[in-house]
Amino acid sequence: MKKKTNFFSRTSASKDHWETPFSFFRQLDALFHFTLDPCATKENAKCVKYYTKEQNGLLQNWANERVFVNPPFNENTKWIEKAYLEGQKENTLVVMIIPSRTDTAIWHKYVMKAKEIWLCKGRVNFLIHGQKGKSGSTFPLAVIVFQKTTKNTPILKSYYWK
Repeated sequence: MKKKTNFFSRTSASKDHWETPFSFFRQLDALFHFTLDPCATKENAKCVKYYTKEQNGLLQNWANERVFVNPPFNENTKWIEKAYLEGQKENTLVVMIIPSRTDTAIWHKYVMKAKEIWLCKGRVNFLIHGQKGKSGSTFPLAVIVFQKTTKNTPILKSYYWK
């Protein structure tokens, strides 16, 4: 008989509800001082100003904000494009955390135009319903910084967040 474990896996019912652990967010917030979380729920918002699914952060203007984005897993492509476009606005900074899928078309179309790409060392234990999973995510993670820049290539860094 298999022993039951207390951890969560990504399923079609849960994959869009994974929350960034506060310790991971806090380190980024200390560097960037975020003002907007456009991918939030009332329960897991990381900033005072946030948009819920009903308010649809994809349709909102992020100008003049310092934005933290942990997009829904099944809509990464839409959010990466939005983050890039908003990050090109004056006085706007967008920092997003996404799976490091360097072989995808969206990575090459937008992420490679970022100001910075931070490749995370170790896996992040995302939360679901406020509870931490037993193990880290099943994919490598990258922190992407979109901000208007004159450079043609992003700064690439290793990021150890623990």
